[in-house]
Amino acid sequence: MRLINQLSKETGIPIGTIRFYEKSGLINGETKPEVKTNKYVYYGDDVIDKLRFIQMAKAVGFTLGEIKEVVDAWYLKKISKKAQLEVLNKKLVQIDEKIQELNEMKKQIAVCKDNIEKR
Repeated sequence: MRLINQLSKETGIPIGTIRFYEKSGLINGETKPEVKTNKYVYYGDDVIDKLRFIQMAKAVGFTLGEIKEVVDAWYLKKISKKAQLEVLNKKLVQIDEKIQELNEMKKQIAVCKDNIEKR
């Protein structure tokens, strides 16, 4: 278990971003009920895994809403196994579509580049 400043150092994610993810329901920390003098929030290793997943998903263009859908399905197990698989399969289809779009964009850029080089 670690505090938010340690979590930020380990992941390279700013504290404000971690707090935003927590308010958005993407991650959860826990307080120690036996400690009544402060409201420190502690984060486990599972949060590091979630944060790495969130950063990776953001890097490939997923919205936070889409990321939350996958996090809920995978980590929180709020839904049945069948529903989890449906959500994840839907995301895989979206990734394939995004790859196709990027490949088309790449082809168009290559054509533009060739046209410029031929001038």
